[in-house]
Amino acid sequence: MKRLIELLTTSKYTIVYTGAGMSTESGLPDFRSKSRGLWKKFNPDELANINALRNNPKEFTEFYQKRLSDITKYQPHKGHFILADWEKTGIIKGIITQNVDGFHHDAGNNHVMELHGSFRSFYCHHCKRAQERKAYLKGEVYCSACSNIIRPGIILFGENLPQGTFQKAEEESLRADLFIVLGSSLTVSPANMFPLQAIENGSKLVIINHDPTPFDTFADIVIQEKSIKEVLVEVSQSI
Repeated sequence: MKRLIELLTTSKYTIVYTGAGMSTESGLPDFRSKSRGLWKKFNPDELANINALRNNPKEFTEFYQKRLSDITKYQPHKGHFILADWEKTGIIKGIITQNVDGFHHDAGNNHVMELHGSFRSFYCHHCKRAQERKAYLKGEVYCSACSNIIRPGIILFGENLPQGTFQKAEEESLRADLFIVLGSSLTVSPANMFPLQAIENGSKLVIINHDPTPFDTFADIVIQEKSIKEVLVEVSQSI
């Protein structure tokens, strides 16, 4: 921990990268976990893709209403708010996230690169007209302008990744002199290229994750025995 505090306080450009482990510490289950009740009615692997939206809109909508309902039951944990404070005070410069729950924005972060989109927005798949989250939950799932289906603002399997967001994340990774990974297995490509780009450009790498990752051997610090929240709280009390 002493080494992590030293790296963070001497860094001039720290970028944070978050994965599912950041959200599960808020209590939000991983939607692919087969231990969840979601699997009793839906198969997320079949419905989280563009073909389901086009060919099975009713079940697609029911599935994403359920996912949104799940997300609204939870909120950012203390670690999210610490990262927001660190952004405000300049300790970190931005967050790259694989998560779609919007918790970083809810906590107060402004410079967030959402690689897979977010449940903060909903819109018509055809005419792109925006829709309120609350309206979607209440069952207003067809566009009032063109009667086509409303969808969440996340990237579905089979869709192009947001190139502008990925380009910005790459730029920030290359600027980093400290890159901190929180709660990611770093196995999803191409999202896992950012820590590699950072260290190839001379950045220090810190990985805080319960399980080993393919990048652990490249990291300056690996923490597995503590939760993300525990680490962030302990560090925030010392800087």
